[in-house]
Amino acid sequence: MLEEALVALAATGGSAVVQAAGTEAWAGLRQAVARWFGRGDGRRQQGELERLDRTATALQTTDGAEAERGRLRLEATWQARIEAVLESLDEAERDRAADELRSLLAQHAPGSGVSAGPGSLAVGGTANIRAEGGSIAAGVIHGGAHIGNPQLPDPSQG
Repeated sequence: MLEEALVALAATGGSAVVQAAGTEAWAGLRQAVARWFGRGDGRRQQGELERLDRTATALQTTDGAEAERGRLRLEATWQARIEAVLESLDEAERDRAADELRSLLAQHAPGSGVSAGPGSLAVGGTANIRAEGGSIAAGVIHGGAHIGNPQLPDPSQG
């Protein structure tokens, strides 16, 4: 069984493959991932290129709720494949392969696509912001925020 850091690396790799499909990052990532899986075997590398192409095609041909399920399924599939490769290697080879995978992901994987300018908030997933007990909760507040007793409305306003 892989240590937690390698499982997380495999998950990042699976996610990167799915996120890159159909983007400018795809060509470079596709080649690098195929080389990583091929481990010097040209035939195996070609098979990985074909598998990556099938992944890209599957992602491009589905939409709506089915697309999201397909993305999750493909991410899990690629994660499992990466884990299987890492598990099949002895410790020294595993360390080397993990370093190579980290490097190729840093070089070729698309960023999160989330960015924020000064004074703003960017979220790449789910953000839950709650206020309880008369407090204030916000992602970003421009200006002041005050907690106190509200002014009573003028009787003529109802």
